[in-house]
Amino acid sequence: MSSYGPRRSHLTHRAPLALLTAFALTATVDLTSLAVGFHGGHTVAKPLLMPLLAAWAATRGAPRLLVAALLCGWGGDVLLLSDADPAFLAGMASFAAGHVCYLALFARHGTPRARAALLAPAYGVALGATVTLLWPDLPADLRVPVAGYSTLLVAMACTAALRLGPVAGAGGALFLLSDTLIATGVADWPQLPRPDLWIILTYIAAQFLLASGTLRAPEARPGPMATYGEVRSTTP
Repeated sequence: MSSYGPRRSHLTHRAPLALLTAFALTATVDLTSLAVGFHGGHTVAKPLLMPLLAAWAATRGAPRLLVAALLCGWGGDVLLLSDADPAFLAGMASFAAGHVCYLALFARHGTPRARAALLAPAYGVALGATVTLLWPDLPADLRVPVAGYSTLLVAMACTAALRLGPVAGAGGALFLLSDTLIATGVADWPQLPRPDLWIILTYIAAQFLLASGTLRAPEARPGPMATYGEVRSTTP
């Protein structure tokens, strides 16, 4: 009997743990860099976060839409490293594409949860209040894009809770919080100390919870299938 199958299975099980560990270490470097004001560390670590999380999700059998959503987040992360207005708009568009991927993912793999339906009016009120309050203080050329993006973001956050449950729902809520902190900075509202730290902290947690919540959903799990190694290991 060949030992190739067991070896391959062992490596297959180690890969997700290695990628998740790398993601956690990179997140720690990024957050520590922001906490101490080391911009170089943030510049290096931030673009690595979503590719590592996407690779971890892929090794766990994630749907392609989840991987696509995370990679759209990577595009937004890279673009938002620049302070230029065109980069900000392009980054917003990349994140918006990610939210579209999430919405399609939740519609395909989620199951409606009646108890969570009460969240929809709450999210609607939060959207209306946030856009109304921010509108006068946003630059004129960003008002409509921010309002449109906020609507898409709230739809994603609400749908995550409605169809995938509390883990993904918490991820959607944290994503909403993270981007609201960005919007208040654009509107020149008073900020917490080290605002970038809180933005990235809530963002990292949001993406991880969205990915984890999706992978926990029974509809998104890959069906039982023997790998090539498993088949070969049982062949005389």
